[in-house]
Amino acid sequence: MIEKTIAFVKEKLRGAEAGHDWFHIERVYKNALLIAQDDTEADLLVVQLGALLHDIADSKFHDGDESIGPETARQFLSENNVEGDVIEKVVKIIENISFKGGVNREYTSRELDIVQDADRLDAIGAIGIARTFNYGGFKNRELYNPDIKPNLNMTKEEYKNSTAPTINHFYEKLLLLKDKMNTQRGKELAQQRHEFMEQFLEQFYKEWNGER
Repeated sequence: MIEKTIAFVKEKLRGAEAGHDWFHIERVYKNALLIAQDDTEADLLVVQLGALLHDIADSKFHDGDESIGPETARQFLSENNVEGDVIEKVVKIIENISFKGGVNREYTSRELDIVQDADRLDAIGAIGIARTFNYGGFKNRELYNPDIKPNLNMTKEEYKNSTAPTINHFYEKLLLLKDKMNTQRGKELAQQRHEFMEQFLEQFYKEWNGER
């Protein structure tokens, strides 16, 4: 079933924006397996399927429609005779994994904790920086504008519709993720990536301001 899902996701995400393509899914999948090693009670099949299908139809590329991803996953899993309780758990992961401006999720499970941490790890550190600027370029956003300050109190809708410079995203999301990790392994992995982003920003501002 995992091999079938991998093939399905690769095909569905062919030509996707580079920060949300198959390689993003693969990295999240590997992160999830790493974190799951510490949790003997989590359902590994749910973790694997949740990681592989979590971005099968990201709402930001579908006019904000958050229903397409869960329904695409549900249909695929149903057609492949996956047990109903597994399908429901995977769908709940997809529905609740997103940051969405820091809004609290409406569902909790050990499997969601793992997959959400795995996804958040790919949003920070060196990969996170690369993905952030890639998406900013994709949306034709400014790199940085000192006159536009980060908005740390956005609603879900404001977060989804933001057109702020890419650097602002570090303060509005990326630098917040370290303290939102669910698992101990996730927290440990996030710390080093967080520190790398802080070093990057320090260097960025020095170069921007013409400092040594």
